[in-house]
Amino acid sequence: MPPLDFKDFQEKLSTHFRPFHRSFQFWVRAVDVYTGYKVFQLRVSFVKDAKKQEEMWEVQHELAAEKIYATCADLGGFFLKIAQIIGKPDLAPAAWVRRLVTLCDRAPATPFDAIQPVLEKELGQSIGEIFERFDVDPIGSASIAQVHRARLRGDKNDVVVKVQHPGVQDLMMTDIRNLQAFALYIQKTDVKFDLYSVTKEMEKQIGYEFDFTREADAMERIKRFLYENNKKRPVLVPRVIRDMVTRRVLVMEYIDGIPILNLGDEIAKRGINPGGKLAAAAKQKILESLTLAYGQMILKSGFFHADPHPGNILICKGSEVALLDYGQVKDLPDKLRIGYANLILAIADNDPIKASESYRELGIETLSNCKDEQNELFKLAQTMFDTKLPPGVVMLQPFAEDSSIKKVAVQAFPEELFSILRTVHLLRGLSVGLGINYSCADQWRPIAEEALVRAGRLKDKGVKSRARQSGFFRRIFSQQ
Repeated sequence: MPPLDFKDFQEKLSTHFRPFHRSFQFWVRAVDVYTGYKVFQLRVSFVKDAKKQEEMWEVQHELAAEKIYATCADLGGFFLKIAQIIGKPDLAPAAWVRRLVTLCDRAPATPFDAIQPVLEKELGQSIGEIFERFDVDPIGSASIAQVHRARLRGDKNDVVVKVQHPGVQDLMMTDIRNLQAFALYIQKTDVKFDLYSVTKEMEKQIGYEFDFTREADAMERIKRFLYENNKKRPVLVPRVIRDMVTRRVLVMEYIDGIPILNLGDEIAKRGINPGGKLAAAAKQKILESLTLAYGQMILKSGFFHADPHPGNILICKGSEVALLDYGQVKDLPDKLRIGYANLILAIADNDPIKASESYRELGIETLSNCKDEQNELFKLAQTMFDTKLPPGVVMLQPFAEDSSIKKVAVQAFPEELFSILRTVHLLRGLSVGLGINYSCADQWRPIAEEALVRAGRLKDKGVKSRARQSGFFRRIFSQQ
């Protein structure tokens, strides 16, 4: 009988119990944050002074922010994605945003000695045989993978090597199932929204992210689509090194640029007034390019990059925008694509009746007991599917008593629409971060019209000429 390898036995035991320990950690922390807010809501209700209430809320948000940050940072994995979703200026309290925004693209890196065997097994050769230079320290690390800068033998240009963290898939699936259970409870008690369907779509989409061959195909498809539909592509898409793609490794061209989160610092470093006209023009161009690309992808193609969080956006020379990481993409069925085009027109036309019809067409089921149901439903449509905050709203607070989600319960929400919802909310977060409040529905109106004309849902009344009109953002921003 071979001798017992105690270290090997210990590692296997640790691996076996890791999901249970992780689940325990999640529930202890989630219950702590949730009950903290519930107790606080009761305590603050006895305070009549509005200013005092506001001060108390700020302190509570600061306390919760530290706990949420610690949870996401300590557990990593899927919770880093949660931080990316909720850590946005328009959605979460300012205290949360200040803490969570620092987690974008800052997942703990896997040591190189654990990454090297994955690379060499997947590519079938040693690193020294493939690469002339390979930077051991990654230039970025996210929840699923990390990226290294390198140079292939015999080549003059640098590449990026994306490699998956070993064992991360099982842990992320554990995280998602815990979140689904929490979502079921929250939607029954506090937020009248079909959160469970949202988490089911997240489970499906993140499952795709573990196959880098699928990501490479998506990158090439979107790159080709944007090239064919524009004289100049609104965003840069990295070129895939086709013979160096496997399920767990993806090699692509290196694009030089600065993360969009560092844009303000870069502008100041160049001696440009961050609040001046030159900086405003640069931000306007960046936002115009990014949202134009998304309008075309969602409404014309239906196949789109579904993860525009700040860590995936680089700003290059001349305010060009590079869009990275195609692990999360969505192929929207034509029925939903056309239904969303119709909703975009309703929002752009400020038409509550058409918005209600579009909700039904999209399969969004709502229940309302408020007096002004139609207008409240329209406000909910703006909140969910447009980047411009509704009049009088400076921050979305789904737990607030006067929020649309409290007044109009969303009983059923098609899973496939979550990718659009998340994308629009991330774009809104970027616009708020850049200090620009604008409507993507207004910008996408001509694209939506063209999609409806092609589907035979709208008569052509000069749609193409309107779609080509320039100066859209000049008109939008002149109204700010």
